[in-house]
Amino acid sequence: MSEWGVALIAAGSAIGGSIVTGWYGRSAGLRQAEAARHAGDRQADALLESVRLTIQSEQVQRALAQRRQIYGEFLGAAEARALTERTGRGSPDDEALLRRALGAVVLEGPPEAATAARHLVHCLRRHEAPDDVDRAKSVFVSVAQELLSAPTAAPPQP
Repeated sequence: MSEWGVALIAAGSAIGGSIVTGWYGRSAGLRQAEAARHAGDRQADALLESVRLTIQSEQVQRALAQRRQIYGEFLGAAEARALTERTGRGSPDDEALLRRALGAVVLEGPPEAATAARHLVHCLRRHEAPDDVDRAKSVFVSVAQELLSAPTAAPPQP
């Protein structure tokens, strides 16, 4: 064989080797890119789930804070009405405040809190003995504390 023949065979082998190597390199690169895309998708899904859980937790905490405020306002209005009942001195707005606070508890719920609040208001309006009013208030406080401290407390439904 002549030198030209050997040179052509060497050049053909080099070109063929480059093509085969390039083909395998391209295939490996595509597999790596696909794997990286899947890993990115999994990371994005995990991040979205984390954000969703954080937002959900914040919603529950806001709802519980709102309930706590409503229950506190109701207790304040009931206490003002009870004080007026005992001393004969109070604001003419006490009944309206109690009615509004009771309405807020009934709307906010849940039914256990509304029932306890209605019973307390019923005791106040019937001018029951202070011990009975205090017992009704204690029942409401117990129900409210249980509802506000429950680890699975759900936010109120819209």
